[in-house]
Amino acid sequence: MDNVMLDLETMGKASGCAIISIGAVAFDLEEQKLGSEFYVNVDLQSCMDAGLTVDASTVMWWLSQSDGARSALADSPIHLVEALSRFDKFISLATFGAGSVRLWGNGAAFDNVILSAAYSATGRTPPWMFWNDMCYRTMKSSFIGSDAERSEGVQHHALDDAKWQAINLLSIHKKGYTI
Repeated sequence: MDNVMLDLETMGKASGCAIISIGAVAFDLEEQKLGSEFYVNVDLQSCMDAGLTVDASTVMWWLSQSDGARSALADSPIHLVEALSRFDKFISLATFGAGSVRLWGNGAAFDNVILSAAYSATGRTPPWMFWNDMCYRTMKSSFIGSDAERSEGVQHHALDDAKWQAINLLSIHKKGYTI
C-alpha cells in the first residue's frame, strides 16, 4: 500500500499549532481496501515545550464537541517525539516506505502541514516526501455527490475520521475517477 489517510486533532488551525491526536490508515486504491491503522494521543505539554502553540478559539471549540470526542483525547497521551517516532514506524511498516507513500490530509493547508511543522519543531524529518502531500478535501469537493453521509465512528476522533475519509476516497476512485 502506498497511500495513507491522516487526520489530526489539534489545538489550533494553522501550521505550528499543538497536536493532541494523530490518526491514520493505510489504504489501497486498486484493491479498494483499508490496511494498517495508527492512533496516538499526544501530550499537550510536550507540544508546547517544542514551541507549538494553542489557540484559545480552538480550545473553546473543543469544549462544545461531544463527550466521546473529548474523552478519547485523555486516553494515554504520549510525548510528541514518541508519537512522531511511532508514526515513522507505522509509515515504514504499513507502506512501501517514505519515498513512495502518498500522505492524504483533509485540506491542503491543514493535517499534512501541521504534522510537518511538528516534525520540524522537534528537529526531525517527516517520513514522506513533500511532493506526495495529497489533499482529500480537494478530491471530495471536485466530485459531485462524493461527500457521503457519515454513518460510523466518532466525529473528531482522529482514527475514526481518517478511516471515514479513506472510505470516501475509495468510493470516489471506484466510481472511475482517476486519483
